[in-house]
Amino acid sequence: MRYLTLLHANHSTTPPPPELMAAIMTLGEEATRSGSLLDTSGLAPSASGARVSLTGGELTATDGPFAESKEVISYAIYEVQSKEEAVEWASRFLAAHRDLWPGWEGDVDVLKLFGPEDFPAP
Repeated sequence: MRYLTLLHANHSTTPPPPELMAAIMTLGEEATRSGSLLDTSGLAPSASGARVSLTGGELTATDGPFAESKEVISYAIYEVQSKEEAVEWASRFLAAHRDLWPGWEGDVDVLKLFGPEDFPAP
């Protein structure tokens, strides 16, 4: 099963500490070696993006930033055996933030990606 994790962060005025970045790299290397981590990347602030909406049959494109109080700042895609395993990776990632960046707050959405096993055979 594949899961997408999206990291949401409250706006921070300070860059992440080097120790956190090192811990993130170590965790990423471990997840890659185990075959669990398929892809990951940081995301630019929503101010550099756009939102395309469909409302009442009309398409509109609106430049960012978006009104949400938390920015989506990174994602990762995992190939794991269960949702619990994906949650474990996300928990370890946030634990590193808790332990190495005092005061930082955010959360991770863990979302299942559909695969062929999720649809009946034709």
